[in-house]
Parts: sequence; C-alpha cells; structure tokens
Amino acid sequence: MAAGGHVRSLTFKSLIWRIVFLHIVAVAMVAIVLPLVLFWLLNSEIDQLHHDGMRAQAEVLAERIVTQPDGSLTFNLPDSLRGLYSDAYGRYQYDIRDGEGRLLFSSHRRAAAAALRPPETISGAGVTRVIDGKTVRIQVAEDLAHRDVIIDDIVSNFFRRVGWITIPILLVLLATDIIIFRRAIAPLWKASEEASNIGPARTDIRLPTKQIPREIMPLVTAVNQALDRLEDGFRVQRQFTADAAHQLRTPLTILRTRIETLGDGAARQALHADIEAMSRIVAQLLEIAELDTLVLDPGETADLRAVCAEVVGSIAPFAIAQHKDIALRGSDAPVMIHGNSEMLQRAVFNLAENAIKFTARDTAVEVEVGEDGSVRVRDRGPGIAEAERELIFQRFWRRDRQRSDGAGLGLSIVRGVADDHAATVAVENLPGGGAEFTLRFRLAG
Repeated sequence: MAAGGHVRSLTFKSLIWRIVFLHIVAVAMVAIVLPLVLFWLLNSEIDQLHHDGMRAQAEVLAERIVTQPDGSLTFNLPDSLRGLYSDAYGRYQYDIRDGEGRLLFSSHRRAAAAALRPPETISGAGVTRVIDGKTVRIQVAEDLAHRDVIIDDIVSNFFRRVGWITIPILLVLLATDIIIFRRAIAPLWKASEEASNIGPARTDIRLPTKQIPREIMPLVTAVNQALDRLEDGFRVQRQFTADAAHQLRTPLTILRTRIETLGDGAARQALHADIEAMSRIVAQLLEIAELDTLVLDPGETADLRAVCAEVVGSIAPFAIAQHKDIALRGSDAPVMIHGNSEMLQRAVFNLAENAIKFTARDTAVEVEVGEDGSVRVRDRGPGIAEAERELIFQRFWRRDRQRSDGAGLGLSIVRGVADDHAATVAVENLPGGGAEFTLRFRLAG
C-alpha cells in the first residue's frame, strides 16, 4: 500500500500533469460513451420516424373506410397503395379490426401464416377511429426483415464514418484546455520565480498578488504574512549580532590598553594573542551582519586581479610571521567581474588566512586568478576530508573544538559572499597534499 501511495504521489506531483491525466481519462470515457449515446439517439430517431410514418399510413387507410347504407363498413384501397401492401412486395401490412377485436380487413391472404410470423420481426403503429358510431382500429406494420436498406446502411456505418470524428474533436479540446490552463496559472509561475529570489539577503521580496486566481489568493496572502514575520525575525537577529559585536569592541580596546601596563612580558604577549583572536571574532561577526543586509547593485563590477593583489599584500606580514609565504599567480591583466570589491576582499582574505593557518611551515600559499573569473587558493596542509567539505562552510563549525585560534566563521563568510554574488565555492584535495579552494564569479560584460 505504501509503495502504491508513493507511485501516486510521483504521478500527480505536477498540478498541470494531474489535470492533464484527469482530462485524458475524461476524454477516453467521453470518446467511448459519446458515440454510443449518438448511436442510441440515431436509432431512437429512426424508430420515431418509422413510427410516425406507420401512423401516417394508418391515418391514410382510415380515410378509405366508408359506411354503406346498410350499416356495413367497406374498405376501398386505391391501386396506388394496393401494391405497397401486397404479398409480392412483402414489406408493409395492415389489419383493420372492430371494437371487439374482430378482423374486418387485412392485407394477409393467409392470416394463419401471418400469425405464425415471429412478433419481433414486425414493427408498426395504429390509430383508432369512430366511424358512424362504430369503433375501428387500424394497425399498419413494417416487416423489419425488409427494412429500408439506406437506413440500415446509415446505422451500420455510423461508427466507421461518423463515430471516429469524436476522438480528434475531443483531443483538440484537450489540447485547448491545456493551453488555457497554462495561461491561467501563469501568475503562479511568476510568483514562483519571485519566491526563488527570497533569501536571507532578500527578505523584502513578496509574492505578487496581481492576477492571482481567487482560489489561490488566501495561500499567497498567508505566505506573504509569513515572510513579514520572517523578515522581522531576521532583522532582530541581524541587529543583535551587529550590536553585540559593536559593544564588544570597546571592552576589548580597554583590555588591550590595560595589558600594556603589565610587567610580565610573556603573560602580556599571551593576553595580546587572546585579545587579537577575540577581536578577529568580533570583526567576523560584523562581517556576517553586513553580509546578511547586503544588496548588490546588478551593474556593480570589480577587478578580481586587483582585489586578490591587495589581499595578498595585506596578509603577507601575517604569513611571514609564521614562517610561511604567500604568492599571487595567474592573469596579469584585469579580470572584471560582477560584484562588490569590499565583499570580495573579505572572501579572498578569509580563504588566504585559513590557508596560512593550515599550510605547513616553510611552505607557500598560492592565490591564482583565472581569466574566467575564478580564484584558486592552494595550501600545503593536511587537506579536507570528503565528509567535511560541506560542514566547513557552516558557522561555528570546527573539526577540533579544543583549538582556540578561530571560531569557525571564516569559511561561512566565504560562502555568504559567494551566495550574494551568485558565485560558486568548491574545495578539493591536491595530489601532492594540501587543499584547493575555488571561487567562480560571473565575468562582467
């Protein structure tokens, strides 16, 4: 039962295809039922016409019954009608009876033989007339075994010549319904496109309500109200992060100043390292708060080569202090991409800083700028385990919780900058050891 339900959920996952499927079922049923109904109506109409014709004949025969002076009834059938009811023709028959059912006149020369004829082969109609006070019943019948050949052909060839037309007509109607339905839900597709742009950096977007069908409007309204609440929550969270980071700056500055008054050089140096680490965390929290509120100008461009050169120049002293080196490689010409240069510097800086921390002593970190809008940062460290390649971009994630040289925010900032720039970030291990982080941006122009 569960498997069947799963299949049904896959079959009807698309609203359009669900309706198309139901329409196909409906068309198939109508294509079968409609010809049968038309065939029944045709037969009914033919039977009604036949009955009316027989009744008209009976009325004509009733006019030929005349009362004689002695009170008896005579029936004078003209020669123009006599052949129609002859045994040689054998198609039409008549019986004229009195009110008590006694046979007065008949087209059968051998009434007994006629009585033996199967009743289902005879179809007809009758009328009752009162002629000079005497009730007379006139019955006219047609032998179905000798029915009109043209009528029989129309009935027998109905499906072959007419019934098939219903199938292409219904298929055309189905295609028309699909087109109409697609046009009807076009506003929903537009709302879906708008919804795909909603994210932490674009919580101001709302689903459009113009031309939304009345049946869907409550859902769209509820989604917009939920987005209002989410935007308020995001705004409070961002404001808290920014305010907390700003408030921490002042105590750290005071601590740094008071540490300078300590006499123990070793203790002072250790405390300075702790203060610097805390200051770096505060700075990263501020960067995260700014990323959460960043809205890029679609027309803004930056020189990726210049951004990387500035980062390498600013972080080189940090690398040298740890007996490591950093080098800029790749394109010597400007590489113009869509993006904000300040945010790009923060992303590349965090990648370079992370690489310097993990690369081996007396090795170099390479920052390579590609003409295709990519930046590759390589180190000679232990590499990244495949199971951790997505975890490292999560906020506050660290492989070793005992380490105190970072809070696990640097790579999450890189991912945030990449997302804001519609860029990609990937990591893989190098054959000779170490890891390579790659950022790919959209070239300008």
